[in-house]
Amino acid sequence: MKRALPWLILCLGILQPLSGALSPVFGIGTPIGDATASLDAPEQPLPAFFSIWGLIFLAYAGFGLAGILRPTAWYPRIGWPMLAAGTANIVWMLSAQLIVSQQLNFVLLAPILIAAWLAAARLQTLRGQERGATFWLGGAASGLLSGWISVATAISVPLTIRTFTGLAPTDFPWPMFWTTFATAGLAAYVFSTRISRSLWFFAALGWGFFGVVLNNWLRTEMHLIAIMAAIGTATIVLLRVTRPAKRFTSAP
Repeated sequence: MKRALPWLILCLGILQPLSGALSPVFGIGTPIGDATASLDAPEQPLPAFFSIWGLIFLAYAGFGLAGILRPTAWYPRIGWPMLAAGTANIVWMLSAQLIVSQQLNFVLLAPILIAAWLAAARLQTLRGQERGATFWLGGAASGLLSGWISVATAISVPLTIRTFTGLAPTDFPWPMFWTTFATAGLAAYVFSTRISRSLWFFAALGWGFFGVVLNNWLRTEMHLIAIMAAIGTATIVLLRVTRPAKRFTSAP
């Protein structure tokens, strides 16, 4: 199974984007994001910002390929949770297209987040001991996925609340925005202090909320929310860049 693991990860790196293309390419089900693409909700990024999935899939497949070409003793410790995250992501994408239930989609984000964070935490313990392409790609894949799934979870909170309350996308924009931002801020704090000091996580988080800034500036025209999103995101990212996580001050 250890020899098969990187091959499985490589396969999932290919199957994940194919699973997401089930509806737009093959005409089966509802395209992911159609339910929110036209929303003027203040917590949503511009649709173009979801293109980060392409980079995540590329890093994920690269990690699998690196494990095949440059096997390491530590690879299974990172590989198994990454395999779990990729499998859970396929389940989430299929559900989002075939079942189209926001409540179920929200619940299915949890195993992806847990597995990705576990991989990032295990990789963190290797900092200062390992280096090279396999380590770098593992850090990129686990960090980007951890950060983007944290963004996805945060922006899904208001979406899920609306399914239970019947609120429109523009109802109570400030509480919905702050709910999203508080969720993402808490995730960033826990990740940096308890999981990893990976900058990939904050790159993905910053990218997602830059999309929120532009969405509110260009589409919803809620300019004050756009300004607050920019200030808050810059603060979170800058604090991480300028102040290494306390738990990991000994790591380079």
